[in-house]
Amino acid sequence: MGELAKTSAPSYGGKDRRRHKVFMTRNTEYHFRDGLCVAVRDRRTGEWLPGHLALRRQLFGSIRFFMNGALLPTPGEPKIGEALFFGEGGRDLITSPLESVERPPKDLVAEYPS
Repeated sequence: MGELAKTSAPSYGGKDRRRHKVFMTRNTEYHFRDGLCVAVRDRRTGEWLPGHLALRRQLFGSIRFFMNGALLPTPGEPKIGEALFFGEGGRDLITSPLESVERPPKDLVAEYPS
């Protein structure tokens, strides 16, 4: 399995041109290319999940969780602790909370199922 590089605050002030991003939840990796989920992988086994509901869908936003049990849908890129929300192109899908956002290495991108 390829190692994932954690993203940090870049010193470069221009537009981020990276095409690939991985959103990591407790059990699952959601791999995106140009804003579209192109692969989903089980973190424990490293196996790709070809039937996952997130595949070929864009991220709609996130869900914030509050201590009183309330949930708040939020457009835009999810932050650590928020759940990914896929709300278009199929059944609504809400993941477990986001633990990290990383950049996949080239060798892992080459393994993406077609």
